[in-house]
Amino acid sequence: MNEHPRIPIERPVTFAILGAGNRGSVYANWAAAHPDRARVVAVAEPRDHHRAALAERHGIPPEHTYSSWQDLIAADKMADAAIVATQDAEHVEPAVALANQGYHLLVEKPMAPDEEGCRTLVEAVRSAGVEFGVCHVLRYTPYTRLLKQVVDSGRIGAITSVQHLEPVGYWHQAHSYVRGNWRREDQSSSMLLAKSCHDIDWLRHVIGQPIERVSSFGTLSHFTPENRPVGAADRCLDCAVESACAYSAKRIYLGMVERGHTGWPIHVVTSDLTESGVTQALRDGPYGRCVYACDNDVVDHQVVALEFAGGVTGTFTMTGFSAPGHRRTQIFGTQGSIDGDGEKIRVFDFLTDETEELSVESLGSDAGSGHGGGDAGLMEAFTLALATGDSSFISSGALESLETHLAVFAAERARHARTVEPVPN
Repeated sequence: MNEHPRIPIERPVTFAILGAGNRGSVYANWAAAHPDRARVVAVAEPRDHHRAALAERHGIPPEHTYSSWQDLIAADKMADAAIVATQDAEHVEPAVALANQGYHLLVEKPMAPDEEGCRTLVEAVRSAGVEFGVCHVLRYTPYTRLLKQVVDSGRIGAITSVQHLEPVGYWHQAHSYVRGNWRREDQSSSMLLAKSCHDIDWLRHVIGQPIERVSSFGTLSHFTPENRPVGAADRCLDCAVESACAYSAKRIYLGMVERGHTGWPIHVVTSDLTESGVTQALRDGPYGRCVYACDNDVVDHQVVALEFAGGVTGTFTMTGFSAPGHRRTQIFGTQGSIDGDGEKIRVFDFLTDETEELSVESLGSDAGSGHGGGDAGLMEAFTLALATGDSSFISSGALESLETHLAVFAAERARHARTVEPVPN
């Protein structure tokens, strides 16, 4: 579902993809599905299989297929825009270079793993005068648009407080944040930045006010050696107690293959999507490790308290200990309240004592399902901004994205120091 599907454009917008992993491929696939609106003309990716697969899928010629982003940047400008979907710590350097070459930029979140990198990137795109968007895809879902319309209409009066829950899901937590690429702060970023900067940004968008002060609490409490079951092996395939473990890689990944599911997260585990290929990856690769014997250090649950401009208060809870599912939100106003679950929005009116239920089509809640239509909504909005010259289509631009990143960094400072931290300008 796109927000502006009928607005015509004169020609397709051309894109270069930096990073042909899950996120880069998702955005590229949107272009392939909308050839009248977008076209992928170049790719930079160090992994041979991923690079070749994306190039073949989009008909990219060998001369525009690069094994590094440095090689792409060394060539002449070849596209209207670039999508930077490299690892978190490798966003700023290529993005700054691309901006200086005149590429419009769509950068995967987080912009950078630290404040200095975020400010450097924002200054670069402002100086270059290019269009810029951060992939805060939750802003672009049909559900968010509906919720934002209700909040902005004044139906529940002035907003006083909000509480928001992100149920990451037990196997997603184990996949991405215990076994996977985002398990360690020194190799990626904090859990709050890597996963939940989406949510802090989303709350700022929905409430419509800057975040001024934050505090936070959270720890790594379960996925530690101390909680390792007696008799557990280092790898699930060798484990005598695997069948009794909810986080068994054998049960999670081979179970998906047996059910015919070979999309995300299976294609992250291996490029060989057969049962034997996945089994081999679990024997040799990081996703077959016992969750109690990994080198992870990011939190598995966290709470953030927020104070917005105007005195609005909020809480955000992230937990890895839940069933997979939609985020859930309650918003409290002076004339009513809202209860949202990612599909339905229930608006309770204090005057009439009645509840109205509004709904959107369920499109799924996670990265594998297109973030509830947010992936498509983001690409449509960014493409329209470039095609029409109207940057208002991009709601996740440089300054507001910087603002919400700074709120995340402040929350992490507060968590470590057990303080209340102001959010800098």
